[in-house]
Amino acid sequence: MITINENYLKLQASYLFSNIAKRVSVFQQAHPEKDIIRLGIGDVTRALPAACISAFHKAVDEMGTDSSFRGYGPEQGYGFLREAIAKHDFQARGAEIASDEIFISDGAKCDTGNIQELFTQDTRVAIPDPVYPVYLDTNVMAGRTGDFVDGRYQGLVYLDSTKANNFVPALPTEDVDLIYLCFPNNPTGSTITKEELSEWVKYAKEKKALILFDAAYEAFIRDESLPHSIYEIEGAREVAIEFRSFSKSAGFTGTRCAYTVVPKECAAFDSQSNRQLIHPLWNRRHCTKFNGVSYPVQRAAEAIYSEEGQAQTKELIASYMHNADLIRQEMATLGYDFVGGENAPYIWIDAKIDSWEFFDMLLNKAGVVCTPGAGFGKCGEGYIRLSAFNSLANVEKALARIRETLK
Repeated sequence: MITINENYLKLQASYLFSNIAKRVSVFQQAHPEKDIIRLGIGDVTRALPAACISAFHKAVDEMGTDSSFRGYGPEQGYGFLREAIAKHDFQARGAEIASDEIFISDGAKCDTGNIQELFTQDTRVAIPDPVYPVYLDTNVMAGRTGDFVDGRYQGLVYLDSTKANNFVPALPTEDVDLIYLCFPNNPTGSTITKEELSEWVKYAKEKKALILFDAAYEAFIRDESLPHSIYEIEGAREVAIEFRSFSKSAGFTGTRCAYTVVPKECAAFDSQSNRQLIHPLWNRRHCTKFNGVSYPVQRAAEAIYSEEGQAQTKELIASYMHNADLIRQEMATLGYDFVGGENAPYIWIDAKIDSWEFFDMLLNKAGVVCTPGAGFGKCGEGYIRLSAFNSLANVEKALARIRETLK
């Protein structure tokens, strides 16, 4: 008989954002007259940059004639996009990343979930808490955890991120093999310094571990002393894989384009303790299970790096960060402690009460959707996340409602 992967039965409730969507749907059905403002899930609200739209249209037109039509493209991504990424995102910052070390994909969420397929089931995994749920859930699905007990899965090493450590976790006190890090952080909006990140690289080299570094929000960094890439740290090419996305920086959440960087020196080990390069393994996985991002989408992404595209994406990012500034100002006025919003589009707020209770209060009394911190892990209880991804008008309206509710 056919049997299921019983690791899926360990997953707790529904995916966080699906659970939020269901609660909001129930509220809207009961109160169809009420306008809901969403500052919860980190989806963008502004249109694609004009440079991307122009490139998109041109590429679609190319697909309309036999002479310029393109069928299957390279699974790793077209050279024109990989070369633009290498030049602008890495080499311009002194990080020596080559174009053939970049793999174009349809999302950082997919890649951070899929990358763990390369490693054995008994890999010892360290995950921050609070955490982006995909890191955790995909390892549960893969069978790397025990049962869910007292709010955590047995078999994982949790890296507590709390107010006491400025939401930057300390190095593990026990040996681990695979480490997930995300900076600027989702959900807390916290950032990491070059000195702090250097300690993680040093740890990984000493322990023969691997860092999975999610830099999906690096474009929102305003403090230029902070690292945009882990490859700004000496030695990181040997022990780190980096994930990036155009979703938030250029509005590609519905267009789907991202990339993963796997340096050619980066290695793991086989059962005989021999070094095995990860680049060819990820290339093999990518070619086997992925058919590539469409040509028009990749042309649209390439346009981000044009002079016009860079100016337009900078303006998009600035508009969202202005929203973040307004949220920070309002929460400070209301007497709430928070972190984030300075170099990230998320503000992590000490709710002073149960996080789902705060969520329900804002939804029912203010018609505003936030994200309850408990959905991100045990250390998230008592916090909520507000997102700066919305129009200025909606953010101002939401803050007025929040003010009236919380004053």
